[in-house]
Amino acid sequence: MRRAGVSSAGERGHDGGVDTAQQTTAQDTAPDPASTTPRTVTVTGAAGNIGYALLFRIAAGGMLGPDTPVRLRLLEIPAALGAAEGTAMELADAAFPLLADVEVTDDPARAFDGVRHALLVGARPRTKGMERGDLLEANGGIFGPQGRAINDHAAQDVRVVVVGNPANTNALIAAAHAPDVPAERFTALTRLDHNRAVAQLAAQAGVAVTDVSGVTIWGNHSATQFPDLTHARVRVDGTWRPALEVVDPVWAGEEFVPRVAKRGAEIIEVRGASSAASAASAAIDHLRDWTLGTGVDADGAPRRTSAAVVSDGSYGVPEGLISSFPVTSDGGTAWRIVPGLEPDESVLPGEGGRLAATVAELEAERDAVRGLGLL
Repeated sequence: MRRAGVSSAGERGHDGGVDTAQQTTAQDTAPDPASTTPRTVTVTGAAGNIGYALLFRIAAGGMLGPDTPVRLRLLEIPAALGAAEGTAMELADAAFPLLADVEVTDDPARAFDGVRHALLVGARPRTKGMERGDLLEANGGIFGPQGRAINDHAAQDVRVVVVGNPANTNALIAAAHAPDVPAERFTALTRLDHNRAVAQLAAQAGVAVTDVSGVTIWGNHSATQFPDLTHARVRVDGTWRPALEVVDPVWAGEEFVPRVAKRGAEIIEVRGASSAASAASAAIDHLRDWTLGTGVDADGAPRRTSAAVVSDGSYGVPEGLISSFPVTSDGGTAWRIVPGLEPDESVLPGEGGRLAATVAELEAERDAVRGLGLL
């Protein structure tokens, strides 16, 4: 077993990289016959704060479990390769029993060779004076090539989660450039919003986060998202009750929704930097539940979470958009959108329409990148 060897090669990756000269085997491109076969995990933007927070937890088994070795590939832009190599050195020094190898590269083809789990973290942030169209075009230059590399080099059972913002639309761009990979393998991270919603509800109800179930995030990973408690439940004194019977519906509509939707901005204002560790934790939650299954709640009911997945037309969301839905996983390669959980917007101030608004924003972003020739 090669322990965290480091090398550089290749081209482009935005924010993180690890990838040397290890050849893909047949075991990389098919489901593992045993958990002792290392799984290739690629993290882009690996030199950034989120990438740094991700890598050590993945190497420790936090994503794929305590019995599954991992081979880490860190993809970075050339200017950040040195920082990524330093992270690889730290990973080696930690002597994780499950870490089979670390490779650093700026070449997407090498980074995604045989990859089974891809976390696309690196993205172009919006800077002062940058127009929205410029931001979308810049990210198209990142996620388009990465999508092509995944199409050409990834394992047959690859699972992709896009973390870099605008995550939903960046995932749409990547999927459009990977025509040979089923679209449902490309997802965007709304688990951070979901986890924030769970934490806010638990605090308001005075219970542990493990006593909250059934929260849903609808739509875009942006301030237009719709955090929804319509079908959420809270366990009080051992009994599961509807969340809106436990907390004040006025709080749910007027405080909970905007607090969750704008939590990222709140953290930037207080911390002086965007969320990193919580975003990394949510990305690990997303891929762990997708790969190992969402399981059941304490009362035996299927446990559901939130993820941005390709719409099949459910809940009136146009087919093909990547939107957040209530989902479950049985450990297969596609999330399942849970039917029959229509949101009740009556708790919202005004006339509601929040789900329609967040879907409209996703459509506008899709149309913008289509106009730029990115789809």
